[in-house]
Amino acid sequence: MLDRSQPDPNDPTDDAAQARSAEEAAADRGLVWPRPMAWLRRAGQFFLTLSFSSLTRRIVSLNLAGLVLLVASILYLSQFRAGLIDARAQSLLVQAEIIAGAIAASATVETNTITIDPDRLLDLKPGETFGPPDELSGLDFPINPERVAPVLRRLISPTKTRARIYDRDGVLILDSRSLYGRGDVLRFELPPPTTEKPGVAERTMIAIRTWLNRGDLPLYRELGPENGNGYQEVVQSLDGQKSSMVRINDRGEVIVSVAVPVQRFRAVHGALMLSTQGDDIDQMVTAERLAILKVGGVASLVMMVLSLLLASTIAGPVRRLADSAERVRRRIRTRVEIPDFTGRRDEIGHLSGALRDMTDALYNRIEAIERFAADVSHELKNPLTSLRSAVETLPLAKNEKSRARLLEVIEHDVKRLDRLISDISDASRLDAELQRQDVAPVDLRRLLATLTSVANETKLGTNVGVEVRFEGGSADAFSVPGHDSRLGQVISNLLVNAQSFSEPGGKVRIVCRRRKTEIEIVVDDDGPGIRDDALERIFERFYTDRPHQGFGQNSGLGLSISKQIVEAHGGKIWAENRPGPAGPVDADGEPSFAGARFVVRLPAI
Repeated sequence: MLDRSQPDPNDPTDDAAQARSAEEAAADRGLVWPRPMAWLRRAGQFFLTLSFSSLTRRIVSLNLAGLVLLVASILYLSQFRAGLIDARAQSLLVQAEIIAGAIAASATVETNTITIDPDRLLDLKPGETFGPPDELSGLDFPINPERVAPVLRRLISPTKTRARIYDRDGVLILDSRSLYGRGDVLRFELPPPTTEKPGVAERTMIAIRTWLNRGDLPLYRELGPENGNGYQEVVQSLDGQKSSMVRINDRGEVIVSVAVPVQRFRAVHGALMLSTQGDDIDQMVTAERLAILKVGGVASLVMMVLSLLLASTIAGPVRRLADSAERVRRRIRTRVEIPDFTGRRDEIGHLSGALRDMTDALYNRIEAIERFAADVSHELKNPLTSLRSAVETLPLAKNEKSRARLLEVIEHDVKRLDRLISDISDASRLDAELQRQDVAPVDLRRLLATLTSVANETKLGTNVGVEVRFEGGSADAFSVPGHDSRLGQVISNLLVNAQSFSEPGGKVRIVCRRRKTEIEIVVDDDGPGIRDDALERIFERFYTDRPHQGFGQNSGLGLSISKQIVEAHGGKIWAENRPGPAGPVDADGEPSFAGARFVVRLPAI
């Protein structure tokens, strides 16, 4: 129907705005191919919206925050442990070189003529030795355990380090755990051996510690006194090189050991091996792990809080939307209101808007069906009432003329019911049919030419001709996406309507023109025109305004069905009057019209 608030369809100043709106509407419905630049722009906007939506940013940020925190903690622990082991190895090497120099200086010959001041040994620097006079430099001085043991004891006791001295054959001479020699034996008291097996908790900790520390570290094994050459670092030190090794014992503890040669005047007399105690490094690493566990606990708590907040922003609204959808399905109340989350610029807001639009469309469809059912009931009741009255009166007819008159009324009402039922059936299945069928290009030039030819051949007994004219485009410029049968039904309804209002011998004119992205079809007749108060009502269901025809000759659904078909194709239809030759007012002051005009605009391909 024609809305008085709309711009004049013949006003050329509105063509650009109408073309843009029609193009956007048609592109959104997938009826026309957008231009390449527009397609690229929409694709970019789609991926930008998908990648940087609010909900996506929150999920990705929270997950990445937890992952970065975990990786940073692991890297921090690994770097600390590796640095700690390296620092410990360097410290042991420095300590071993000092002790090796002291041991070399404390060596003596069999005559016991060489003496060493132990207090001066503590002042030695790495690589520096304090030896006998130069005239004794060429003599071989074996390591004397009795003289070395006190020095080794004084240098090792302040530290948590185990020291072992091997001779040139790899035989153990001294061990800081039990200092012994060929003569007197010096021993440290050791705790009594324990025969109890470790408990479940301890075995679990050992397994976890072994798994965390093992990596590619070799296993440390305690070798006998005669097997010093079983340690790689001892073998290298006996060759005159200092060496270090990192191993792990059967309890998962890291053992760092270093070995330096004990040499005097470039002659290697033995090897000194220093190694850490089993839990020396692990205690520090365990302390750091406990600190990281505390940090991880705080991070987990923060993550749980953030996850709950995230869940409340997603699960809560989704649950409310689901409950509302369930109430709509059950229709507990007359009209269920879907919660409005459209203020959120994320997927939840889009879902809420879509559900609200869908629910409004559903209720509008239900109300339309209810109104349609009420209108159908009302329209069917009139002919049925008339038919019932005629049938009941027929037996009471006194003559043949009255009986014939009643039979004419019965026949008229039956035909009227048949038209109503046919039009109602057509209108009721129109939406479902348009949704089931696929959209295809429709050539309006060929369609209008065919319908015009058929109308000129039939003329409905009124001798009203039809002519068609095409403007503003080439032969292939009049194609629209849609259903040819339904668009043909719209044109047929308009032609039949125009012919029925035209005087015998009149003419119906059809103009089809291309208007940028739209195709406009104008149908003009030479009838009396349309009253102003009926311009909008003529598209209502079951409304008819035909004073020149008898009652019940028209169902009033033709224009309503036409409007429904045009709007389903993304177009619009309205009616207007054409001013008469003498102006809009005749001599008596009444409006003078040259006829009615129906305008249909459809998006073009």
